[in-house]
Amino acid sequence: MIRILFFILLVLGLALGFAWLADRPGELSLIWQGQRIEMSLMRAASILISLFAAVLIVIWLIRAIWLSPHTVTRYFRARKRDRGYQTLSTGLIAAGAGNANIARKMAARSRSLISADQEPLIHLLEAQTALIEGKYDDARKKFELMADDPETRELGLRGLYLEAKRLGANEAARQYAERAAEKAPHLTWATLATLDHRSQAGQWDEAIRLLDQSRTAHVLEKKEADRKKAVLLTARAMERFDGDPKSARDDALAALKLDDRLVPAALVAAKALFREDNLRKGASILERIWKLDPHPDVARIYVRARGGDSAIDRLKRAKKLESLRSNNAVALATVAEAALEARDLPLARAKAEAAARLEPTESIFLLLADIEEADTGDEGRIRYWMAQALKSPRDPAWTADGVTSPVWLPVSPVSGRLDAFEWKAPPSQLSATEDGHLNAEEAIRSLPPVSPTSPILAPAQHTTPVAPEPTPAEEAEGARDATIRVPERKEPTAPPAKREETEEPPDPFFGRPPDDPGVRDPASTEKDKAGFRLF
Repeated sequence: MIRILFFILLVLGLALGFAWLADRPGELSLIWQGQRIEMSLMRAASILISLFAAVLIVIWLIRAIWLSPHTVTRYFRARKRDRGYQTLSTGLIAAGAGNANIARKMAARSRSLISADQEPLIHLLEAQTALIEGKYDDARKKFELMADDPETRELGLRGLYLEAKRLGANEAARQYAERAAEKAPHLTWATLATLDHRSQAGQWDEAIRLLDQSRTAHVLEKKEADRKKAVLLTARAMERFDGDPKSARDDALAALKLDDRLVPAALVAAKALFREDNLRKGASILERIWKLDPHPDVARIYVRARGGDSAIDRLKRAKKLESLRSNNAVALATVAEAALEARDLPLARAKAEAAARLEPTESIFLLLADIEEADTGDEGRIRYWMAQALKSPRDPAWTADGVTSPVWLPVSPVSGRLDAFEWKAPPSQLSATEDGHLNAEEAIRSLPPVSPTSPILAPAQHTTPVAPEPTPAEEAEGARDATIRVPERKEPTAPPAKREETEEPPDPFFGRPPDDPGVRDPASTEKDKAGFRLF
């Protein structure tokens, strides 16, 4: 475009010059070697310009003839380079598709057409071909060559990092990631890998500093960066809690500003405030996060905020939590536990049964078994609730990479990934084996049903109709009538020893006699003693 514009300007200038000379005619007289030459000014200008153009054409012809060997050589070199790039492109496509044969042939052909020093992508093609063929040592050597080249340093470090991770050399992988993050802070994989390694080593200050640098370089999105920094601040707060509660409180509060749904940060902040006797602020933090995400750990710390509270006081605090999130299984279970400690057994049973209707989990039925033991002591109904616990889904727990932890951890112990733990139902540890044996849950489900005539599990025979399903308002008032409630046992009208012999014996519990024979009848015991003889 610039050349065209320059040519137009040149032609325009010549036209204006000739027009100017045409408007001002004149004669030019020249005496050279005794001869007088006369001509018009316009003719003299035309001859001068033509002579200048002829000189330029002669110079161009001489230069073209002089440089013709180099021009021919450059033409064939360019043609060879184009063929090499075409071969290299075909090889990279074949390597990406997993075709090792074509990739190897194209790599050899590319090296013969293009110099590896001129085009470093040949090293990448050879490394990828070696990986496909399983020649990991050759691939690692190629990546090392690429790491030494400034043009392919990032690509080589990436390949070396992946190979180190594949071999389980975590220390080597850490060094490659840190080297890549130092040379190129804009690399997301290097930043995240270095962040995970520093988190595994417990270097929270260095990890937070690296995360701040990545946020400045816009490597991570703002939401993801805020979440990771909140996790790092929470981890540092947990580490400082015993030695420096004030710093732990500040870190936990800063983490909550970045992510207001991070339950571990709220727990650390509340415990630090409780240690400073700031009960009101700690309780407000727990109440705020309870409204967003009802968590059992939040309820446990909130109910036991003061060490000197009585069981009645803890029950009042549990009821306050329930008022903040009504019709919630965790809130109902919290009230039921507090009521059990306060020996308010009717309230405990009502709340536990309501929680079991909402979310029938293992802990709810175990709680019902504890309430049954404290209320009636009926072994049959206790075993019934325990059997329901075995068949119920497991309670949510802190889970990461298939493993569970009793407490939240910032880093996964399996993969070393930061912020890997989630509050969810853990995977079942017992499953059906390949040889066809059933797991525990399937075994329980396959057992024969208990007969309705069993005095242990069957409801008492009475003519009172079963109450209808209670409304949420009735549940809040602690209504006892529920569909899953086991009716209370009636006192027998006659002792077990005087049963009629024609009465059919009850079906055994779960198809077999229970392990605990229960309390024996004193009359039958004395009779057995009287009838027992050695000889």
